[in-house]
Amino acid sequence: MKAGFVEGTISSLLAASQYALSAEQLAASGGALQRVDPRVKVAGLFALIVVTAVSRKLRVIACVFAVALVLAIASRIGFGRLARLVWFPVLFFTGTIALPAIFLTPGRTAFAAGFLPVTAQGLRSASFLIARAETAATLSALLALTTPWPWLMKALRSLGCPMVLVAILGMTFRYIFVILQTASEMFESRKSRTVGQLEPAERRRLAAAAVGVLMSKSLQLSGDVHLAMQSRGFRGEVHLLRDFHAKRSDWLWGLGFILLTTGCVWWGR
Repeated sequence: MKAGFVEGTISSLLAASQYALSAEQLAASGGALQRVDPRVKVAGLFALIVVTAVSRKLRVIACVFAVALVLAIASRIGFGRLARLVWFPVLFFTGTIALPAIFLTPGRTAFAAGFLPVTAQGLRSASFLIARAETAATLSALLALTTPWPWLMKALRSLGCPMVLVAILGMTFRYIFVILQTASEMFESRKSRTVGQLEPAERRRLAAAAVGVLMSKSLQLSGDVHLAMQSRGFRGEVHLLRDFHAKRSDWLWGLGFILLTTGCVWWGR
């Protein structure tokens, strides 16, 4: 039997929650990147993302992507997870943007797709765009999947990220799951009172009403949480019980990131 609108929405909300739970479990596992000091990971992977963005040679970007794959294997992150969460979505959206470039970029015609000429310069531009997006997204996913969110926020703050930005990111992450839980409870309640399939007009009305209620609840909750945090002494700074202590292995990882970044910059000149 085909699932209805309410059932499909509940399944989507549960899938999002399960993804977050699996990501937290993966971040707590004993992979290679999971054992590295979060500050070293943030600085090293961000440096590789910058190298990917500014590199003028595809082979340099390919080298960084290969390093990302090796790190994924060492961190117990399967290629299937990366393909489902990163590679396919990025390829779809970036490919949609890059597709017109292979026809519209002036230059030498490589071949013809029907009556449209495909230029070599257009293919090169599209390849750079897709390669950079895939590599940068993979590195970002490695950072997010191997680092618990509070540690990531504290690492950003330790490296000089503005306090306001860190607080916004931390609260946004938490609010997403609060809203997901609230929405799931709303649709579960509606499902228990619904018999049969909903008409298209009723589905649209239900979706619009759910958006309005969620917005109202989120605004009310944000005010209550802000007052509660202020009453407990919160002034915007992120504090964790766990302090970061760099070990010798962390310094070696940092040196490896520096050597890799420097080598890619020199190679990509």
